[in-house]
Amino acid sequence: MKQIFFLFFFSISLIASTLHLSTSSNPARLNPLIATDSASGEISNFIFNALVKYDPSGQNVIGDLAESYIRISPTIIEFKLRRGVKWHDGKPFSADDVVFTYNLITSPKVMSPYATDFRVVKEVRALDAHTVRVTYTKPYFKSLEIWMMGIVPRHILENEKDIMGSSFNTHPIGTGPYILKKLEFSKQIELSANPHYFEHRPKIETIVFHIISDPMTRFLMMKNGEIDVSGLEPMQYERQLDKKFHQTFKHLELPSHSYTYLGFNLRLKKFQDPRVREALSLAINRQELVDILFLNHGRVCTGPFLPGSKGFNDAIKAPKQNLMRARALLKSAGYDEKHPLCFEIATSNSNAIRPYAAEILQRQLLGVGVKVTLKVMEWQAFLNTVVMPKKFETVLLGWGLSLTPDPYMIWHSDGDVPGGFNMIGYHSQKTDRLIEKMENSTEPEQTAALQREIFASIVQDNPYLFLVVPNNIHVYNRQIKGIKPTINGIWEDYIKWEKK
Repeated sequence: MKQIFFLFFFSISLIASTLHLSTSSNPARLNPLIATDSASGEISNFIFNALVKYDPSGQNVIGDLAESYIRISPTIIEFKLRRGVKWHDGKPFSADDVVFTYNLITSPKVMSPYATDFRVVKEVRALDAHTVRVTYTKPYFKSLEIWMMGIVPRHILENEKDIMGSSFNTHPIGTGPYILKKLEFSKQIELSANPHYFEHRPKIETIVFHIISDPMTRFLMMKNGEIDVSGLEPMQYERQLDKKFHQTFKHLELPSHSYTYLGFNLRLKKFQDPRVREALSLAINRQELVDILFLNHGRVCTGPFLPGSKGFNDAIKAPKQNLMRARALLKSAGYDEKHPLCFEIATSNSNAIRPYAAEILQRQLLGVGVKVTLKVMEWQAFLNTVVMPKKFETVLLGWGLSLTPDPYMIWHSDGDVPGGFNMIGYHSQKTDRLIEKMENSTEPEQTAALQREIFASIVQDNPYLFLVVPNNIHVYNRQIKGIKPTINGIWEDYIKWEKK
């Protein structure tokens, strides 16, 4: 009898395993069409599926909700959808949901920067319940990648008048491996395994996101074993861990798909002068940021695309600090000791390193007589009152980098719209023309060559100070089995993970 009870208890404990994660802020909207903050995007990925995704190598596009796809012509793709897929409420997923998602994200009801991805789509049509035909106005280099966006349910949202304010954004229904069970703002978010997920039920039953804005609190919780998977800052990894921690956690370091930058509000007269932007670029020491903040767990950023990708231009080198030249440029632009250049750097404390990066930049710029003040805010307040309304002089932020970069959203003049990602107001006819030419290319080598030209054009204009590409230092509890790192990170096949 005792043996039977033990086996029963053991099986229940396996089923009820819980993965504890953390996020630095409340998710704004758990809707993949309008999830623009990192917390929303991260959590939405557990709840929704896209038509396609990258394979573990990051080189090929494979099916997700689509079982397969075929190119009928350079401007037509047909997707064959998986059969038997259900939404979390039990309703069947069909081609009508894909058509609805496209119509919704391109409608005036939705203010989403992701809508620009679909600007060359002419028509999305359901040929039957499990076949979708997409027709493009012209050949497009990202004709498949745009369908890596989550698909939303027609039967829930088709009569919704206010998508941006819909209750769906905090009570989402997806097809993904996890179902939202509980959302307590500023406390925690709980996801439960989808028992009917089309691949198989995830082996970890529950995922709990602890919402912790303070980086030190997140770090202490992880050290205490209250967080199972997390990222470490270089200082934490190098100097704040003990032998007991390494006995509990494994670590894995991978280059991040992101960069840190200082962006100028180019709508302001002071930053419209290219001499000012060049002077600020020459006044800073990027390698010092890598050395001090990242303890060599990173590299100097030279431009807007992922190092190692085909679009990366390795002929472009980072500017070397040149204080004499920086002072001369500032003087020619009308700034000197009596009339110094003054501006504010705004950033968020959701990232532990950025406030310190702002302080180092403040000190470095003082070396050429530039007076910088700092504004450090909680992420949601920063996003809502500074970034989105574009009420800043400069912002210290980061961008994620795609394996297939599409510079249109960030760098094309068309992106300078409400809700758009060209929040600094960058306008360049040369860059616009190169982006438009690249988009029409379906030849990989021609596309890559154009991306390298775009890279050089942007860097020459100095709309940002490209600073650092940090490494990601992942740590995870040794109880977790099945983690297989790829170029996409550590989350490949997470539905197969086990926590023992």
